[in-house]
Amino acid sequence: MSWVTKHSPNPMSLDSCVTCGLCLPVCPTFRITGDETASPRGRLTAMSAVAFHGAPVDDRFADIMSLCLQCRACETACPSMVPFGEVMEASRAEAEAQAPAPRSRLRRFTLVTALRSRALLRLATFGASLLSHIGLLRRFPVVGDQTRGLRRLPWRVRSAAGGSWGPQDGPVAMLLTGCVADVWFSDIHTATVEVLVAAGYRVVAPSKQTCCGALASHSGFADDAAAMAKKNIAAFESADVVVADVAGCGAHLKSYGRFGDGASDLAAKVRDINEVIVEAVREGRLPSFPATDIEVGIQDPCHLEHGQRAHTAVDVVIEAAGFKAVPIDRGGMCCGAAGVYQLEHQKMSADLGQAKAERITRTGIKTVVSANAGCEMQLRRYLGNGYSVQHPVEMYARQMTENR
Repeated sequence: MSWVTKHSPNPMSLDSCVTCGLCLPVCPTFRITGDETASPRGRLTAMSAVAFHGAPVDDRFADIMSLCLQCRACETACPSMVPFGEVMEASRAEAEAQAPAPRSRLRRFTLVTALRSRALLRLATFGASLLSHIGLLRRFPVVGDQTRGLRRLPWRVRSAAGGSWGPQDGPVAMLLTGCVADVWFSDIHTATVEVLVAAGYRVVAPSKQTCCGALASHSGFADDAAAMAKKNIAAFESADVVVADVAGCGAHLKSYGRFGDGASDLAAKVRDINEVIVEAVREGRLPSFPATDIEVGIQDPCHLEHGQRAHTAVDVVIEAAGFKAVPIDRGGMCCGAAGVYQLEHQKMSADLGQAKAERITRTGIKTVVSANAGCEMQLRRYLGNGYSVQHPVEMYARQMTENR
């Protein structure tokens, strides 16, 4: 074997692939390139070559793994139930150990050090806001292009971490505030807290929590992701339910079972906010509002559809809010956001983002919801003016406020 780390892909998982090819039609990178090495089957073949035939983990291997969006659509299509997300993360950990990408130290600083530090996030946010305000952000085209997808660049971070809301005797719902979401999407957290309190929960956002570790894990920094998981396992230990309002974070939290003591218990408590709303509406703890003819387009984040298999909960939330839910491109390809993928593979990300925007444009619907912050940014970038892109919990919370 050519693996060198404790995080190497599980040989049994690799061997379970029967190379049937059912993953090919659902893989975005294969659909665009037509290249077998850009398919799940091709990537698993490359991993097996290392695991079973002594092939090297070199730059070519790293490139094959890097192009994957980790959308996990192949998991939904796979009859053998290959845990592709896990083996992909493990293969990237090997690639990072043996054939690190250019600027690997900068990537680790960004995805690990910065995301774990609220002080650094505040500093970076203020700096980007200042550059934008004085018109210099356009001199940094990569950063400037990404920030077009934000609702706004805040001057300061309004972190929800450390907060507590609602009745003292209610079941405890602990909120994952996360990293980037806590900085740039605090309105989503505000709406989530409002809805949870209305559902009878005592909401707590532990101050000792940290980034969920998804971006670090996806990028091959496995030890760092495990350290983040360990900190969160301790922070959320006393929760009755752990709520995530970013689909990518929720999917990663639900996979915590691989991280050791207490991890499976935490993973079993994790719910996406849309799942929580659906349960509360069905139990009568949250209201359903009168139906209207207003159509709301639903974009299914990959990590809610394929990672959590909970995407239809959004339909129920939008209908409960009184709107007509119109799924857009259900079962379709990834929007191309995929965390830092949009920075590292800009052309592929842009092609997918434009394709998703065109699919939405053809419907004529102007209000779109997405349950993932990264997808929301991507949609806003490529849809442009004239479209409203929101989180479903925001639409539901607004109806609560307007119907009091």
